[in-house]
Amino acid sequence: MIRQSLQQKLLQKLSPQQIQLMKLLQVPTANLEERIKEELEENPALESAEGSSQEEDDAYNTDDNDLNDDLYDEEMDDVELTDDTADKVELDDFLKQEDDGDYGYYDSDYYGSDQEQKSTPIRVETNFHDYLLDQVGMLELDERRQKIAQQIIGSIDDDGYLRRETHALVDDLAFGQNIHTDEEEVKELIHQIQTQFDPPGVGAWTLQDCLLLQLKRNAPYTKAQQHAIDILEKYFNEFTKKHYDKIQRYLNLNDQDLKEVIHLIIRLSPKPGAAFMLTNKAETYIIPDFFVFNNNGILELSLNSKNAPELRVSEGYREMMRAYERGNKKDKKQKEAVLFIKQKLDAAKWFIDAIKQRQHTLLHTMQAILDFQKEFFLSGDDTSLRPMILKDIAAITNLDISTVSRVANSKYVQTEFGTYALKYFFSEAMQTDSGEEVSTREVKTILSDIINNENKRKPYSDEKLMEMLTDKGYNIARRTVAKYREQLNIPVARLRKEL
Repeated sequence: MIRQSLQQKLLQKLSPQQIQLMKLLQVPTANLEERIKEELEENPALESAEGSSQEEDDAYNTDDNDLNDDLYDEEMDDVELTDDTADKVELDDFLKQEDDGDYGYYDSDYYGSDQEQKSTPIRVETNFHDYLLDQVGMLELDERRQKIAQQIIGSIDDDGYLRRETHALVDDLAFGQNIHTDEEEVKELIHQIQTQFDPPGVGAWTLQDCLLLQLKRNAPYTKAQQHAIDILEKYFNEFTKKHYDKIQRYLNLNDQDLKEVIHLIIRLSPKPGAAFMLTNKAETYIIPDFFVFNNNGILELSLNSKNAPELRVSEGYREMMRAYERGNKKDKKQKEAVLFIKQKLDAAKWFIDAIKQRQHTLLHTMQAILDFQKEFFLSGDDTSLRPMILKDIAAITNLDISTVSRVANSKYVQTEFGTYALKYFFSEAMQTDSGEEVSTREVKTILSDIINNENKRKPYSDEKLMEMLTDKGYNIARRTVAKYREQLNIPVARLRKEL
């Protein structure tokens, strides 16, 4: 039987403002400018203070960086207005708060004393496919065959490989451009692209073809080039598995000849289009969110202010509110207008507060990381990194673990030893034979040093690496060594072998 009943429940729900604040926290500096521009476009009551006069700056600027939560909560309650209550609205308090300037600019003191230029240099990049299309003009082709060549180039991926079979290209031309051709004509044009276009190796179907196209560009061939072509054509599988002893027997090569041939092959490019590859803007340029300076042993932390323009509430919208208060006639349309204006003003003030809160949370969290890993920031030695997890920083800052995670995500800090992702400083702990807790980052650094200094003719196996780490006091299993090696992108011993 279906029954209706009333129940009281106590639930915790994030407000829309809290959700937006969490999203702002995880936005890196490289993308913050774009996020602010979106807000400026959506909310006409929010303005950028750039280009304003000094007098206007002084009128709206504030030295108070602390958020007044009680005041803010009261204002958010005032937003809920309806037509029934609109004629009872008293705007004296609201306008007073506006005139006090509590929600003018967010204070630049968050960024430290040294303000940097807010313009970021933009590099000019050449698109890989445009580069190939420019070379079509060097071929003596009629308009029809030029379109076929353009279709072929359009099927080449960013690495430089052709990802469509000839029969598929014939179908694409017939259905897409109403050009009737056959596989022979398409193969002929592909051959011209492979043998004449730059970079060498472009238009190949496989890695083997790509390397061979690069080698065959320089005819007549030297003895080493001919051996290299033989290896790639006949013994490519043995070469990829580094079975050099078999190749030596098959081609009757001594160690010196084989070393020369291998050196020739590994100099070839496995991805001809890699030099032209375009990546995401945020990935192309690492813009640090924090700067750490060592001032005679005292670490100084500051925020990057490059992509955070100063914001203020629009004076035009403030004046609209004052005009409404002064007016005698307050019809329904005016009431609807003032509700809209008040909503936009509250949204603008909230966004300015959210930006201030973002800067405060970022600085607070980064300062905790700086204090926790002080030895590293003073020395730059990876082995001085202490074991640190999100929970450690959350306990210091009294923030939730998820908030610390959002701060650490996609953020970078610039030090005198280089620029590091914040996630670099977080690592698990392990115990040495003496019972001391060390960071797994320290173990990986030592493992990497051992492999870099090994004899490449006889590289260490994972078992041998485990024994060497055990001798140094790090008691870990062989499978753990293998896991750390994979995380460092280091291949197995057989693939590290060199002649």
